[in-house]
Amino acid sequence: MKVLLLDQATFPRRKVCGCCLNRHTLSALAAAGLGDLPAKFGAVPLHSTLLAAGGRTAAVRLPGGVSVSREAFDAALMDVARAAGVTVRTGVRVRMTAPHTLTAGDDVIRARVVIDATGLNGRLTDSDIEVRPGSRIGAGTVITTDHAFYQPGTIYMATGRGGYVGLVRLEDGRLDAAAAFDAGFVRDAGSLPTAAERTLHEAGLPLPELHAADWKGTPPLTRRPTSVAGPGWFAVGDAAGYVEPFTGEGMAWAIAGAVALAPIAARAVERWDDSLAAEWVAVHRSIVGRRQAVCRLTARVLRSPLACRMLVRGLRVLPGLANPFVRALNRPTSSPGI
Repeated sequence: MKVLLLDQATFPRRKVCGCCLNRHTLSALAAAGLGDLPAKFGAVPLHSTLLAAGGRTAAVRLPGGVSVSREAFDAALMDVARAAGVTVRTGVRVRMTAPHTLTAGDDVIRARVVIDATGLNGRLTDSDIEVRPGSRIGAGTVITTDHAFYQPGTIYMATGRGGYVGLVRLEDGRLDAAAAFDAGFVRDAGSLPTAAERTLHEAGLPLPELHAADWKGTPPLTRRPTSVAGPGWFAVGDAAGYVEPFTGEGMAWAIAGAVALAPIAARAVERWDDSLAAEWVAVHRSIVGRRQAVCRLTARVLRSPLACRMLVRGLRVLPGLANPFVRALNRPTSSPGI
C-alpha cells in the first residue's frame, strides 16, 4: 500500500511527555516488529518509582519499562517508517476538508483512508472535543543537571495540592520533568517552573534547576472527541481521547491502539464500509477505555493531599499494596494484532 505520513513538526523534536515506556508499551512495540527499537539508542531500564507526598517517600518496584527521550524515540519511528517505504513530509499543516480529502499546505491529497494521529492539539476533523470540567493541564521540560539525588532507573513522583511532577533520567543523562497541574494553581504560582518547584518543595524532593528551563504546556488533558471514526477516517492515540496518564500509559494507549487499528485500516483501504468505523469504536474502547479507567482512579487519589500522604505511609509499611496497580499497568493488551 502507498502510505503518506504528514506531520506539522520537524524531527527530532521535543514533546511534553513523561518519556517512559512501560511493559505494556514494549509488548505493543514487539507486536509491531519493533521490540528491539528502544535498545538501539540506549533506553534506560526502569526498576522503581519513588512516590513523595508531605515530606515522606515510598519506593515501589516497577520493573519491565524503560525511559527514553521523545527526540530519539520519535525520530527512530520516522526512520522505521521511511525504511518501510512510507513517504514522509514534515513541517506541514494538514486539514481534512472532505471525506478522503486532505489539504497539506497548497496541496490537495486524496486518500482511501485517513488516520488522525494529531494528538491533544490536533483538529484534523470537525469532531467536537469534550473537555472534562476541572481537567488539569500538562507541562514539561528537559534539563541538563548532575543532581546526585535523581538516579537513572527510577521514576520520581512528587504530589502536592496543585498537581504532581514526575522526573526521570533519559538515555543521554538529561532529566525529563513532566507535570499535571490545576490551571488555577499555575496562575497563582505565576509560571510553570514555579508551580513545579512548589510541588517538589511540598512533597519534600530536592529542587533541580527547573526555573531557567524551557517549559512547554498542553491543553487540558482529560478530553475526548465525540467520535473516533467516520467516513474514510480513524482517530488513534491522543486524538482519540486522553486522561491524565501515569508511568508510560499515554504512550501505551497510542502504540497499542495503532497496532490494533492497522488491520482494520488495511481492510478499509481495500473497500470502505461504515461497519469498520463501528468496529474501531468497539476495539478502541476495549483496549484503551478500560486502561484509562485505572488512570482516572489514580488521578482522583492524587487530587487529595490527605489521600496521597496516607498512600505513602501505607506503602512504606506494606509496599505490596502497589502490586495490583503495577500489574494493571504492565498487563499486555488483549486485542486483535496485539
